[in-house]
Amino acid sequence: MSHNLFAIADTCFLIDWARFRFRDYLFKLFRTVFVSESVLKEVKSGDTIEWIADGMSRGYLSLYTETFDEVEEARRIVEYSRRIPRLISVDLPEALCIAIGRRRGYIVLTENRGAIMFIDIVKEYSNVVVWRSFEVLLSLQIKKLINIDCNNALELFKAYEEDTKHIFPRRDIEEAENVIDNELCRSQPRKN
Repeated sequence: MSHNLFAIADTCFLIDWARFRFRDYLFKLFRTVFVSESVLKEVKSGDTIEWIADGMSRGYLSLYTETFDEVEEARRIVEYSRRIPRLISVDLPEALCIAIGRRRGYIVLTENRGAIMFIDIVKEYSNVVVWRSFEVLLSLQIKKLINIDCNNALELFKAYEEDTKHIFPRRDIEEAENVIDNELCRSQPRKN
């Protein structure tokens, strides 16, 4: 079952998901995940390119051709991010995702901390929704788009960490476990 959510993904997100054994779970959550031309140019890994091509052929991923106005806005984001003290700089492909996310209402998929910090700090972009893989994995479970084993509630997160070598912050894992236990597994009996 596909939802009507649209997203735009940056390079680091796509590279990680191409490594994930359950990578196609992404398409249970999003109707279409757009990949900008700028992001596609950054991808060098054969496995990632193969997964993107397969996703495009099946209609789950779609090439996004950025407009001149979007590129100019992205350049302003890059420049602005470099002027803010203590902010991790945002590079052009991530900035483009932010600009497109703001203009089109797409969820921005990224692991880039600079992009995440930028939308938290710059009021004009505070309405942009940015999800890391953590939010995607949790949302898949909250929306019951995948089966959940209440005896091993963190199984999906552990598989992601194992496959991608991307380790989630401990506080996020504790939050996920709490949400899954309280919202999804409360009524299910536990095996001891």
